[in-house]
Amino acid sequence: MGLDNFASRSAEDIDLTEEDIQAFADANIELCGGIFSGDGGSFRGKVYAELILDLTGESLYQEWIPPETVHEMYKAIAAYELFMSGDSQAGGSMDIEIPDLRKFFKVCSDRGLGLIGWS
Repeated sequence: MGLDNFASRSAEDIDLTEEDIQAFADANIELCGGIFSGDGGSFRGKVYAELILDLTGESLYQEWIPPETVHEMYKAIAAYELFMSGDSQAGGSMDIEIPDLRKFFKVCSDRGLGLIGWS
């Protein structure tokens, strides 16, 4: 079962403004994409699902994650990244992805975006 996640203003369909798309481009986010995901505002959720669940307690395998929850997820990812920056023993295989995940969730949080999960 695959999973792609898309930032959106609506739970019904992918809805981003030109400014939203530009914010993702300006953030220079490099996350794994899928057949339909990977451009500004989306990523291959299956690749990050376990890590995100561990960091935030939230599953990416949801049809809709509201903006308030995405904001809490951003805070959890940012806190983990800050913690790991002071830990000389850090360096798990997915830790190199965390800055880009934080940037993605920050754009969503700053712009009031939720996440659509498409599997």
